[in-house]
Parts: sequence; structure tokens; C-alpha cells
Amino acid sequence: MSSSLIESLLAAVAARPDDVPLRLHVAELLVAADRPGEAIAQLAAVLAQQPQHEQAQALMARALGGPRPAAAQPEGSPEPDTERSEGAAPTADTGQPVASRSELDWKAYEAQFADSVPPRFASADDEPEAVQGDGDRVFDVETSDVRLADVGGMVDVKKRLELAFLAPMKNPKLRELYGKSLRGGLLLYGPPGCGKTFLARAVAGEMGAKFTTISLVDVLNMWIGESERNLHEIFETARRNAPCVIFLDEVDALGHKRSQMKSSAMRTLGNQLLAELDGMEGANEGVFVLAATNAPWDVDPALRRPGRLDRTVLVAPPDAAARRSIIEYHLRQRPIAGIDLKKLAASTEQFSGADLAHLCETATEYAMHASITSGDLRMIEQRDFEAAMREVRPSTGPWFTTARNVAMFANEGGAYDELVSYLKKQKLL
Repeated sequence: MSSSLIESLLAAVAARPDDVPLRLHVAELLVAADRPGEAIAQLAAVLAQQPQHEQAQALMARALGGPRPAAAQPEGSPEPDTERSEGAAPTADTGQPVASRSELDWKAYEAQFADSVPPRFASADDEPEAVQGDGDRVFDVETSDVRLADVGGMVDVKKRLELAFLAPMKNPKLRELYGKSLRGGLLLYGPPGCGKTFLARAVAGEMGAKFTTISLVDVLNMWIGESERNLHEIFETARRNAPCVIFLDEVDALGHKRSQMKSSAMRTLGNQLLAELDGMEGANEGVFVLAATNAPWDVDPALRRPGRLDRTVLVAPPDAAARRSIIEYHLRQRPIAGIDLKKLAASTEQFSGADLAHLCETATEYAMHASITSGDLRMIEQRDFEAAMREVRPSTGPWFTTARNVAMFANEGGAYDELVSYLKKQKLL
């Protein structure tokens, strides 16, 4: 076949890319001219539009070196040798045996002709690549650069943490003398948005320890036994990286009261958490467990017994000094002028840290809107905060309503004495 004729036909295909018969004719000529790579490119374009096109499939098999199907034999060609010895592989024109179409290594051919044949589907930019391995999950263990000095207020909480974790960690000889174990658990509870997670990171940073966070999403799996396996692997990872702080976020979801659970799977998961805290299958030396919850009254009492989460600390809304520090922190990189921090701190009683961040954001919006509407750039001023105060309200009210009922009617054994004292001090009880 003249190569000039094929080139002319290729130019015609380029001008009429949707002409399937023309493209098939050109592919057949390319196969006959021993130009399989170009034929495969033409046939791939046809099969991308019509995956079940029989003629294109037959030509593709020929281009890839497979046997020519009976339906594709040209008229007048000799019939295949039916008396070929049993088990002998069919041969191409070269006389060498070739694999049947079902035995072709399609992946190898795809790799070989990757430059000629474009993929039928493209991966999205954010689509993760397949990872080789047995599918085991890998849990992140990170280091924390937050220190307790970065946490505003919380003097009583910091003192408790110093006694339980930090002092023994910093004084190994005294720890050995007193026989103090490098293991323990602490339950932080309080209204949402008051910095429990931030405090846990600060403890890890202060200790120079690794840090890993666990939530229900990290653990739960639809397959029986996999949730327990995930939880065990998290604790094993922490043990391998000791000293390490495990932060159980929303521990009431993982360790809810088993007497109130209707799901046997969740009860089993709670039992696994108890076993891991006890270190039944591995020593927890150097593993510190910090748990946080907004609803400690929903946590299984077994989790709070000595040897597990044996210390409970109330993380209350920030006091006046802490509120002032938090507001100052959120304004540190913003253009401000004439802000009365003392007045703001006094007028934001019962605001959580998250509420104060939202207050600063709202005041910024008011200042920015004024600059846009007037055309004159101005700083964030006290009047912007006064406008924001009319809009932003503390979010801790509903939590204190529930906590007040618990303190009054469900303080068995003095578990919430600290909460009772705080409520009395704030005149909420």
C-alpha cells in the first residue's frame, strides 16, 4: 500500500474526526502496512465512542498481534488449519505462536502504546493515587508547637496538669524516687468552644511529646471487628511513639454509657476502649490520655474510674484576664485603633473562646463594610465592637442550663463538685 495514500487518508480523518467508516478503513490499511501503533490510535478513538463496535474490536486484536477472527478473514483467504495438533497456539504471519485474545496482557499493551493511545478516563486532580499494601490504616502522629503559655487564663487547669503530667515528665530522677508512673488519663469537660482541644495540644507541646487525635470518625467502620482493630492500632501507634499524648475528642461518642446503648457494636467498641486504657495488650507507660467532652454525664462511669480517666477538670469559659488575652490575640494582625480591651473583657462575661473569635471577626466585617461604602479606609475601632456586641451573644447559655440541673440533682459521689463551685461563684446556682 502506498504510504502517500495512507497519509492522504490520515489527513482526511483529521478533517473529519467523526467519520467512523473512514477511520476504520484507515486503521485496516495501517495494519496491513505493518504500522500497528498508528492503527491502535485510530481504533482507540473509535472504541472510545463505540466500545462494542465489533469491526473495531477485531482490528484492534489484529493490531495487537492476536489471531484474526473468523468473521474478519478476507474473502478468498485460506481457512485456518483445523488439523493443528491439540493445544498448539495459533500463529501470526511470522510463524511464531501468539496468545489468544483472552490471554493478551492488556496492561502491558497499554503501557507499550501509552504515547499513541490516550486513556479513556482522566483522573481528577484531587483524586488520591492507589496505595500498594494490605489496606491497613495509618494514623497521624504529629508534634505540637503550642505551649501552655499560649493558653490564656485557665490557672487552675494548668496547675492540675502540672501535678498530673508535666512535673513527673520534667523530673525523671524525682519520678523514679517517688515511683510515679508515666501514664495517666485526664477528662476535660466544659462548654463547647472553650479551648479543650487547644489545651491538649499545649500539654503535648509542653511535654515535648508526640500528639495524636481520635474521634469517632477515625475509629468507626461498617465491618464487624474493624472498629475495634482501628482503635487498637491507634493505641499501638501511640505506644510505639511514646511519650505520646492521645487526645480523645468527644469521648462521650466513643465511650457513651453502655447501659443506654442499643447497639451491640458500640458496646463492644466501648469495651475495647476500656481494655486499651488498662493496657491489657500492651504497656501504656509514656502514653498520656486526654479526653474532652461537652457532656461528661453521658460518659460511661467505667471510663472515669481510677487508672483510666481518673482525673476530671472543668474547662470553664475564660475569665476577664483570659478574655482580654484572647481578644488581643485575634486582633494582633489587624489594623486597630482606640480599642478598650478592659471594657470589652468586662462586657463579654460567659463568652467562650470561639465566641470571642467570632466577635472580633464580626467587628472586622463592620469596619470593612464602612470602608467600602464610604470609600475611605479606616481602622477597626471601638464602635465596631459595640455594633458587633449587639449581634453576637454567648453560646454557653444552653450548656449551663443543663449543667445546673446535673449539679443540683445528679452529683452522686461529688463528681461535679468543681462545677457546683463554679456555678455558685458565677451566681448561676
